[in-house]
Amino acid sequence: MSHEKQKEFRVKQSIRDQMRARKRRLARRLDKCNYPADLEQPMLRCGNVQFELSGRSVGTAYGGIGLIQRLVQELGLAAEIDQRLQLFKLHLPYHESDHVLNLAYNALCEGRCLEDLEQRRADEAYLNLLGAERIPDPTTAGDFCRRFEPFHLDQLHAAYDAVRKKVWARQPAEFFAEARIDADGTLVATAGECKAGIDYSYKGLWVITRCSSRWPTRGKCCG
Repeated sequence: MSHEKQKEFRVKQSIRDQMRARKRRLARRLDKCNYPADLEQPMLRCGNVQFELSGRSVGTAYGGIGLIQRLVQELGLAAEIDQRLQLFKLHLPYHESDHVLNLAYNALCEGRCLEDLEQRRADEAYLNLLGAERIPDPTTAGDFCRRFEPFHLDQLHAAYDAVRKKVWARQPAEFFAEARIDADGTLVATAGECKAGIDYSYKGLWVITRCSSRWPTRGKCCG
């Protein structure tokens, strides 16, 4: 199997040196034998803190979202979603992929509900990382979700499967040398008390165990 040559994400040497220096300083501070000169005071003291509002630079607590967006673009996930998931006749201005990724990124950034999208919209650094002028608000995102029918979910899964195949194609040959199967058991309630394999569960129900297996490398149910 031939594999495309991938671009490596490289960190500048100066940044590596800064990270190593920070780790060394932190290790010295956490050393059990390193005591402060004045032991009469508690360890939690007031530091020399100054607050400034930058005119140009902006920051966010979710800097990793930029790498995820870069991965999405490199794999062509957004294009696959737009090609397979057809919910809009016109894009004013959002595409289907904008809504899907907007919801996914909100969850990755500790969002618990649609209303948390307003926090993402108000984060200028977050918008810059996504290269977006703006993202859907909670009301617009809710309208998008209500358009879904069961077959739209199948279309969305088809887009994910298409991109997953691209990821598999980048794996080395050793990745396919071994397959690991995860097996799990589920208790299914039933009324047949005399049925073979029936048992009384800790929940006080007559149940039968249904086993299922899954191939993690493919994500398919085996039986």
